[in-house]
Amino acid sequence: MSEPILPPLKPIPIKDRISVLFVEKGNLDVLDGAFVLVDKNGVRTHIPVGGVACLMLEPGIRVSHMAVMLASRVGCLLVWVGEAGVRLYASGQPGGARADRLLYQAKLALDDDARLKVVRKMYSLRFKEEAPERRSVQQLRGIEGVRVRKMYELLARQYNVSWKHRNYDYNEWESGDIPNRCLSSATACLYGICEAAILAAGYAPAIGFIHTGKPQSFVYDIADLFKFETVVPIAFRIAAKKPLNAERDVRLACREVFRQSRLLHRIIPTIEEVLAAGGLKMPETPGESVEPAIPNKEGIGDAGHRG
Repeated sequence: MSEPILPPLKPIPIKDRISVLFVEKGNLDVLDGAFVLVDKNGVRTHIPVGGVACLMLEPGIRVSHMAVMLASRVGCLLVWVGEAGVRLYASGQPGGARADRLLYQAKLALDDDARLKVVRKMYSLRFKEEAPERRSVQQLRGIEGVRVRKMYELLARQYNVSWKHRNYDYNEWESGDIPNRCLSSATACLYGICEAAILAAGYAPAIGFIHTGKPQSFVYDIADLFKFETVVPIAFRIAAKKPLNAERDVRLACREVFRQSRLLHRIIPTIEEVLAAGGLKMPETPGESVEPAIPNKEGIGDAGHRG
């Protein structure tokens, strides 16, 4: 039986989407043309997958081939996470990185001078001041770590939260204290939409500049530029209340702050600004290069026109 011939889709730009949704305990499928979550009682919940940047799949989720195919076609990133988003296990790449952008990113990361310039730009954007002169990447990483620990302590005092240090065990989620669990859930939300934006722009999540050696190194780099103005204060504010379901409250609050701050409008321009600081020219686009995962094609009007 051949696959149905579907008309070409016109994906919604990343900046106009819902940031992130978490789903658990059900089957993701495409039924009667709709992307749905079916629970154990057969109840369908429609998910507007084309308008979501990142779908977080928690334990208890099964995904059909058709659901993965549709998510890929509309550019929705699927991320398999642990309970409450404690751990990111894997992700499905919507459209893939472009060769010219990937080579540009890799060239910057492999050039010591260019990499240092990119790291210094990240430092200045994050802390609103220029990085100290004559410091290596490793030294700036150390300075950053000290400042981050101090910022955690200041926020803990501000929200009257008992705080020792950043500590959590992937394998023993419940063993962590409430502030650390809230922070893990909050940063997982941020990592999801940052990875979706990185992939949509044609870059590689694994090629980082401050963080290295992990599948989401560049995701951590970019997320760090926004975390203390968005998700970290939320985590401490909710931890101070000690709710029964802190992780759920954190996720809902993060989604709201992403919307209010229009974060998805800012991530890709920030990526371009950071990489441009390296001072290297982007390679010419090869003739056989694939298009961006979510191309911005010219239409007959503004963004409200889908024709």
